[in-house]
Amino acid sequence: MKARIIRIVSKEYTLMDEHMHKYDAILSGKIRQLKKRPVTGDIVEADEIDGRYVIQDILPRRNQLIRPAVANVDQALIVMSVKDPDFSPALVDRLSVLIEASHIRPILVVTKCDLGISDDFEKRIEEYESGQMQVVRTAKGSLDPSLAGILAGKISVLTGQSGAGKSTLLNQLDPSFHLATQEISKALGRGKHTTRHNELHPVADGLVADTPGFSSLDFSHMDIHEVAGFVPDFQPYLTGCRFNDCIHQNEPDCAIKKAVEEGKIAKVRYENYLQILDLIQNRKVRYL
Repeated sequence: MKARIIRIVSKEYTLMDEHMHKYDAILSGKIRQLKKRPVTGDIVEADEIDGRYVIQDILPRRNQLIRPAVANVDQALIVMSVKDPDFSPALVDRLSVLIEASHIRPILVVTKCDLGISDDFEKRIEEYESGQMQVVRTAKGSLDPSLAGILAGKISVLTGQSGAGKSTLLNQLDPSFHLATQEISKALGRGKHTTRHNELHPVADGLVADTPGFSSLDFSHMDIHEVAGFVPDFQPYLTGCRFNDCIHQNEPDCAIKKAVEEGKIAKVRYENYLQILDLIQNRKVRYL
C-alpha cells in the first residue's frame, strides 16, 4: 500500500491513503536502521503483516522542512496579525525567503483586521498586495472565502508570529477542527503554543500542519548569490542587471535597485533584503 504519514506520536504512525482511509503503522527493521527518518507528509510504502501495517520504504521527497518536521509541502501560510502582536514586515520577508528557498509557495494571511489597522501597517500590507505574494485578510467572524479553496488538495504549513491566531484561523476554516488555543500572554506580548506532537490535520479538504513555527531564522547555509531569487517581489527583475553575479547591494546598473527607485519594489522590501544579506555575510542567526 502507498500512503502518506499524517501523524507521528513516539514510534506510532498514522497513514492516510488516497481515499482518505487511515491506518496505524510501525516502522520495519530496515527503516529503523537508516539515517533517514520518516516525517509527516512522507509518502511511504507499507505492507500488512500479521494484522498491522509495517512501513517498508520512504519515497523520495519533493522538499522537507526541519522545523516543523514535514515533507512534500505545497505552501506555507505566513500568519501575521495587525495587533497583539504587531504586524512585522521584516519577519514576513525573512520567513518568505526561507520558504521560497525550500521550494514552497508562501502566502501571507493577515489576521485580526477587525481590531483596526494603523496607517503605517495598512501601507505595508498594501505593498504586499500589489506585489508577487498572495495576501488574504481575515477578521473575527469574517473569513475570506478564497482561503478555504487555497487549502483544498494541498499540504500546508502555518508559521508566523506566536499569538497571531493560527489555531483560531484553522477553527474558522473548518468548524469540525478543534485545536487548543491559549490567550496571549500580556506580560510577554506573545502567545504560547500548545502543539504536543507532529500531525497533519484534515482542514477544508487539505492537510495542514499546525506548528509552533520556526524557532530561529537561520540563513547561514545560504549562498549569498541565491537569496534575491527567493524574494517574490524581486523575481520579475532578476535578469535585468548588468552583471550575472549581481547581489543587488553596491553594483552599478542593478535592475533591482532601479525598480526600488522607480517604486516598482517597496523600499522596505529591499531594506529587509539587505538585512538578510548582512546576516549571511556575518553568519548570524536570529531567534524569535
